[in-house]
Amino acid sequence: MEWETVIGLEVHVQLATNSKIFSGASTAFGAEPNTQACAIDLAMPGTLPVVNVQAFRYAVMFGLAIDAEISKRSYFERKNYFYPDLPKGYQTTQLDQPIVGAGHIDIELDDGSTKRIRIHHAHLEEDAGKSLHEGDFGEMGQGMTGIDLNRAGTPLIEIVSEPDMSTSSEAVAFAKKLHSIVTSLGICDGEMSQGSMRFDVNISVRPKGQQELGTRTETKNLNSYKFMEEAIALEVERQIDTIEDGGKIIQQTRLYNADTKTARSMRSKEDANDYRYFPCPDLLPVVLDDDFIEQIRKRLPELPEARKARFEANYGLSSYNAQQLGENTGIANFFEECTKLCDDAKLSTNWIMGEVSANLNTDDISIINSPVTAKQLAGLIVRIKDGTLSNKIAKQVFDGLWNQEGSDVDSIIDSKGLKQVSDTGALGKMVDEVIANNQKQVENYQKADTDKRPKMLGFFVGQIMKLSKGQANPKLVNQLLNEKLNT
Repeated sequence: MEWETVIGLEVHVQLATNSKIFSGASTAFGAEPNTQACAIDLAMPGTLPVVNVQAFRYAVMFGLAIDAEISKRSYFERKNYFYPDLPKGYQTTQLDQPIVGAGHIDIELDDGSTKRIRIHHAHLEEDAGKSLHEGDFGEMGQGMTGIDLNRAGTPLIEIVSEPDMSTSSEAVAFAKKLHSIVTSLGICDGEMSQGSMRFDVNISVRPKGQQELGTRTETKNLNSYKFMEEAIALEVERQIDTIEDGGKIIQQTRLYNADTKTARSMRSKEDANDYRYFPCPDLLPVVLDDDFIEQIRKRLPELPEARKARFEANYGLSSYNAQQLGENTGIANFFEECTKLCDDAKLSTNWIMGEVSANLNTDDISIINSPVTAKQLAGLIVRIKDGTLSNKIAKQVFDGLWNQEGSDVDSIIDSKGLKQVSDTGALGKMVDEVIANNQKQVENYQKADTDKRPKMLGFFVGQIMKLSKGQANPKLVNQLLNEKLNT
């Protein structure tokens, strides 16, 4: 039997407000555990929440960016459940009247076509705390679980898609596009390793051609595209094997372990009734007027699709390169700053999509934490353009910058003696020496047909580069060789 997969995503996006959604406590990442949870976040007796208006502005910005309906009247409910990192015993969230209604996001597929993914809604809510398990907090925690409530009360928008995706690559493309939108808007820093974006993936399978949806499972708290792809593949295989073996899929919440590449059942999947939602008695409905929404619309920053089009038009980039550089705000800003300083969009693109991206991936860091700044990369490109460095030697200088062996390009060139040899007198002596020591190859070259000579010239270039320890100017070497071998 042929099977098809149905995938929907629920994405938790931490909003980049300075304070929490119902209190003035800081949302800064990395503080000592339990130093940023105030009495309101902990629902201490006698405390009352106050809505953070910036969270509403950010939610409206997102809604406008995805062409969604904006609810002018929304209110909060209490979602009741008990878990150690939920200090109140309930989560303040939105159910019946979320701030953002139906919208859509268009994704680009592997074959170059586009697919529209519908957004069911996006609602505001408060984040829970974080459980720290054995090994997360030193020897004193052996065999124990600790609770850090710093994150409790941090504002989130939970974005709920329709089940419009059918492959893991579509789910990843949707997640990447969503990441690009919220970071372009500036409403989220996008640092997935810090929990700023977390993905819950709803997965079901059904016989190909069947309209009715299968029983779904939810795999929670995935914080990387790679883990999402792995978790989807694993769960799809598990569901198909279960059904083909005569079993039934149980609606449940599952957890994926990226270290062991395995998943396990966490609990049976709850429905809304299980959470006993009811309107929060401490918060009045929030009413937005047309002027509030229109002022936000007028101030929306450039979105990824508009930036892609601008990169193609202004910098002459290909559609692929423009998308790759434009989908991440940090990389886009890095590219534009580098290009402005070195005046070469093509070389900026090549280096950012090549060495910079490769090193970011290897070190698992984002562009904002790159050891090499846009100014330093621009300085490197300038030295390539003025003939100080060959491309090969430039990579050694880049490695020096990345490993912070020097503060700028010129200091690394000087300290390592990497300056390209462009003195025609010195290069001429090397050419003469290589020709004198390789007379047989010279004879073969001069007897060869003209169309074969460029390839054969590579032997002599290689010998000279070896003699110069890679520092000879390749352009001048080729010029000198052509002059001496073709006369």
